[in-house]
Amino acid sequence: MHFEIRDATADDAPAVADLFYNTILNVNIGDYSADQVKAWAGPAPVLEMWERRINEDRGTRRTFVAATEGEIVGFADLERDGHVDMLYVHHEYQACGIATALLDRIEAEARRLGLRRLYAEASITAEPFFRGRGFSMVRPQVVEVRGQKFRNYVMDKVDL
Repeated sequence: MHFEIRDATADDAPAVADLFYNTILNVNIGDYSADQVKAWAGPAPVLEMWERRINEDRGTRRTFVAATEGEIVGFADLERDGHVDMLYVHHEYQACGIATALLDRIEAEARRLGLRRLYAEASITAEPFFRGRGFSMVRPQVVEVRGQKFRNYVMDKVDL
């Protein structure tokens, strides 16, 4: 499969919002309950929030998308302190190398910024991917979102 990794634009916000929502409902349901994924995904995607994440937050966050034939099939963002805030791949494009390519781009950007450490709060679903990419477990944690408790894992990768 051929896809490109590029900076997200405001025009990508609807597709990114939809991808986030549907990936949680279709992929993360394998590791979390229906109530948990419903709380995590939230109500219908709020387009304004996604536009702000992509555009207005550029000083603190950079969002990358993976696209193939004009369709957004994944996205990830990197905050200036090395936090990989989100990394999602469309539920119909799992295991196609998209997450790997997005994380490669994140790592290249982190090196360009002079960062020596990346960290993430990986879901149960994403933990094996991050571990396979050289991230180490810092600690498990339980977080609450919209009244639901979730287990995830703080992980980091040092000496990029």
